[in-house]
Amino acid sequence: MSEKEIKYAKSFKEQLTVRGIVIGCIGAMILTMSSMYIALKASSLPWPIIFVALVSMFSLKICGKTNINEINVTHTIMSAGSMVAGGMAFTIPGIWMLGLSTDGSLKISLVVVAVSGVILGIIFTALLRKHFIETENLPYPMGQAAADTLIVGDRGGKKAGILFGSMAFSAAWAALRDWFGKIPALLTGGITIPGGVFGIYMSPMMMAVGYILGPLLLIVWFLGGVIGNFGIVMGGSAAGIWDVDTAVGIKNSLGIGVMVGTGFGIILKGILPKAKAIFSSMFSKTSRGDSIVGLRWAPIAMVLLAFVFTFVLHMGVVSAILTILGVWLTTAMSAQILGQTGINPMEIFGVIVLLACRAVSSIGQLEAFFVAAVIAVACGLVGDVMNDFKVGHIVHTDPKAQWIGEAIGGCIGAVISVIVLFILLNAYGPEAFGDPNVFPAAQAGVVAGMVQGIASVPAFVIGLVIGGALYCLNVPVMTLGLGIYLPFYLSLTAFLGGMVKVVIDLIQKAAAKGKEKEEVKEGGNGLIIASGLLGGEAIAGVVIALIMVCLGLGAM
Repeated sequence: MSEKEIKYAKSFKEQLTVRGIVIGCIGAMILTMSSMYIALKASSLPWPIIFVALVSMFSLKICGKTNINEINVTHTIMSAGSMVAGGMAFTIPGIWMLGLSTDGSLKISLVVVAVSGVILGIIFTALLRKHFIETENLPYPMGQAAADTLIVGDRGGKKAGILFGSMAFSAAWAALRDWFGKIPALLTGGITIPGGVFGIYMSPMMMAVGYILGPLLLIVWFLGGVIGNFGIVMGGSAAGIWDVDTAVGIKNSLGIGVMVGTGFGIILKGILPKAKAIFSSMFSKTSRGDSIVGLRWAPIAMVLLAFVFTFVLHMGVVSAILTILGVWLTTAMSAQILGQTGINPMEIFGVIVLLACRAVSSIGQLEAFFVAAVIAVACGLVGDVMNDFKVGHIVHTDPKAQWIGEAIGGCIGAVISVIVLFILLNAYGPEAFGDPNVFPAAQAGVVAGMVQGIASVPAFVIGLVIGGALYCLNVPVMTLGLGIYLPFYLSLTAFLGGMVKVVIDLIQKAAAKGKEKEEVKEGGNGLIIASGLLGGEAIAGVVIALIMVCLGLGAM
């Protein structure tokens, strides 16, 4: 598609508009409510970016003349609150699972937690955007799919038909699977593996993620799955080295260790050597460095948050400082892993810092949940907005306009998510959280379990060393750690999507002999189909979430 065919904004004011802010804020409220409910009910959270991109596009087109950049900023506002809700839903319900507190004053503490996570998130998106979006140029499959959706949808024609046709197929598939139960979620073939689930996840979205990422990252990802499930769990237990439960603990600890080690590697190799450019906006009166905006206020905000964590949330000085430093580490990890895989395990990042605080301080269990939630909210927000920044980079949106939109949507999400959480608490009671028939909240259950400590410290340390060392050797080791940690069926499904791309590329290469490069490039519809499959399931997930919210609130 040529530059002239895209309707770009000519000025900042045409990108961040009053009508866009209003539409974005309304959407942010709705998406935050639905995201909180579905995260608790289904223990998952579909990416909202494709859904909000289309809603923003159609809403603004109805309002009159618009442009792709105004749409991009509007859907940034709209989606920001969703992952804030996810960060809270994946951590805080563990408080009630352990029976730690039902005190009404907890509401204020949770608002402070959510807002603190948002403030830290918007600081680090401003600082890290250029490194991961422009310098590293990570794929960000969800952001790429959203950009394709906006560009091809705005242009129309044959490619738009292909995009929306594949989107409709994927959405229908997801509805038949998740709502009507006509398609099984897993195709196992009767095969079982100790301590896990073998099979293909019947998800067009996961296959599309694999297709977009390509073979290299997926081979490493799949290798991690083989090491974790067939090496440590199946092999170790079959050899009598340890039992299955111990093996699962070792596998998960090793996977987390590899991801944390990679995070340290990212900071040591990628961030610190460029620290002057990345962080100069926090200390210079004139230079913004790599930052979107001047951030001389950021160090003051961090110091104030450290005081809030210490004296309002009662974390203690050591844990307060570790939480601030932990956000720095984990948001970099979040940006990297999401950019490479399209997955953002925000609650795991929260667990990592929680465990660090528990190891070096006498922080209480309730306060440990606060630490995990601050980290999860910040990482959720960073992950979501990095996808939006990827779209903006492709369509040339002013990142400052997006950053302001992120701040607006994030603050809405912080307040609405706590309100909805307590509505559900009052309606269903604390015993509903962790109840498989009401709100399973599996991630919060994991956090509640990890409050007691990491399963295998030696495996974690080994993973830490491996992750840091391999990253410094330019091995895409983050996906290795993810493969070790995640259920094998997810790794297998993504891997198959990557192999589909290999086959299609070989077929296209054979068909391309004697043709001009541009002709071949224009004729390749694989990425457009993948974007449609990815977007369709994501949209269906959000729509189902909205229906569940309506039915759930109606049942109150």
